[in-house]
Amino acid sequence: MNSGYYAAFTGLVARLEALDVIANNLANVNTTGFRGQREFYSAVSANLAGVPLTPLNRAINDFGVLGGSQVDLRQGSLQSTGNDFDLAISGPGFFAVQTARGVRYTRNGSFHLDTAGEIVTQDGEPVLGPNGPVVLPPGQVSIASDGTVAVDNAVAGQVRLAEFASDVTLAPEGNSNFQAPDGAALGATHSTINEGMLESANLNPIQQTVTMMALQRHSELLERTLSVFQNDFDKTAIEDMARD
Repeated sequence: MNSGYYAAFTGLVARLEALDVIANNLANVNTTGFRGQREFYSAVSANLAGVPLTPLNRAINDFGVLGGSQVDLRQGSLQSTGNDFDLAISGPGFFAVQTARGVRYTRNGSFHLDTAGEIVTQDGEPVLGPNGPVVLPPGQVSIASDGTVAVDNAVAGQVRLAEFASDVTLAPEGNSNFQAPDGAALGATHSTINEGMLESANLNPIQQTVTMMALQRHSELLERTLSVFQNDFDKTAIEDMARD
């Protein structure tokens, strides 16, 4: 069977998987602290043993498949909200939150106080300090750039920030949480907190839409290519049957 068929097929699969990545990005352009994902490709060469290595053969049989997606950790823009419990991070850090699945890390700083005086996420998950959840007494709250929380001008706790080495892989979980390997979280030395602000998703919706349109066009071209191959295979099969 013509190996160009496999090249077209894997190319189509790669585009469809990339479309899933872009669609998820677009679905979260308004999610606070969302980190977009970018697809990456791996080169694949078909086994051309015994096949003349003409430029056409190389063009047909050297192709790429989607190798996966990478989280884009670039900073999103900060927007003022005026809410003292809305926090945005400048720098590479993450907030640490306690979930039912363990400690997770997020850039979504849309927090509030629950009835027990704990700072919690929109999903009610406790925001962690150095020694556990941050629990505050009643009073006027202010949060400093290093995460120190004061109530009526008296220190009452601290919001923990974590940073990660560049070689640490963070696994996305849900729309804004990340799971990190055990022991990978480091103290924050290059990050600060901005009170009364939120970080937008680090995506350009126009760019994402243009990318999606290009992927859709590529997919349509590959579908037509597969149709041509299939017609050729059917024609060859009919001719072989006639000779038999």
